[in-house]
Amino acid sequence: MKKISILIPCYNEEENVREIAQAVEEQFANELPEYNYEIIFIDNDSKDRTRDYLRVMAATDSRVKAILNTRNFGQFNSPYYGILQAHGDCVITIACDFQDPVEMIPKFVRAWEEGYKVVIGQKTKSDESKIVYALRGLYYRMVRRFSDVPQIDQFTGFGLYDQEFVELMRTLDDPIPFLRGVVAEMGYKYKAIEYTQPKRRAGHTSNNFYRLYDGMMLSFTSYTKIGLRIASFIGYFGALGSFAIGIYFFIRKLIDWNGYQAGIAPLIILVGVLGSLQLIFIGLMGEYILSINQRMMKRPLVVEEERLGNWKEEKTTEEQTGEKKES
Repeated sequence: MKKISILIPCYNEEENVREIAQAVEEQFANELPEYNYEIIFIDNDSKDRTRDYLRVMAATDSRVKAILNTRNFGQFNSPYYGILQAHGDCVITIACDFQDPVEMIPKFVRAWEEGYKVVIGQKTKSDESKIVYALRGLYYRMVRRFSDVPQIDQFTGFGLYDQEFVELMRTLDDPIPFLRGVVAEMGYKYKAIEYTQPKRRAGHTSNNFYRLYDGMMLSFTSYTKIGLRIASFIGYFGALGSFAIGIYFFIRKLIDWNGYQAGIAPLIILVGVLGSLQLIFIGLMGEYILSINQRMMKRPLVVEEERLGNWKEEKTTEEQTGEKKES
């Protein structure tokens, strides 16, 4: 019997953590009874009762496991690390807040059985704020346009990953991985299944402007060169423009030395504009340098505090089949 690992990252999800596990179990009982499964939670140092509930669930249900991180390692490292710890024949990642519909799980599995190693959920509509959804769409289009690697629109990481793809992920050794970019970059043929993203069922989102900006800059600096190129080109054109303006004022002054009064206003405006551009592009280059620095330090994706549940490693169907062939 094939085994499917369901990975659920969580942070302060006391109102959802038990309900999402129950919803997943119902999907397998009703739609996928022919599969074995496990539910793996990876908690980013929740401050509410999430961990208390995970302890009870792991103690009473042999299919529920949990990894408790020592601190919040971010919205990208923690899910990526959780995928690497799963040993099912495939891994499905799903958000704890129900914004990733559990009804998509059977659809992912059916596509996987068709032979796809990667099956992704792609949002076509969202019940979240229209402004936020529009800004996300603009961001995806911008990164796709300027990236050397074709990027996937409206893809949050929600999807199914075959163990073959997970093994590839284990070899990447990237301390700040961006799963959405990895899926596009590795070139695996994937199937995209469209869905409408519902509103969060309960609780409050931990996403804020800083975290959204952090994610945007991670993908921007990892997969595009356009920021540095724009800085260079504007620098070149700015230098040429400043030189031309300088020559113009110099000639005007020579022609009418006593009568021409340029004043200080053009100088102040020019210095202000150039100074602002310098600060913007120094900050942009700083983002690239920060990305390089984080990768050079080679820090672990997360640091575990504790594991809950039965983590005795079970071999995948493929490994078991291989052993039978050898014998």
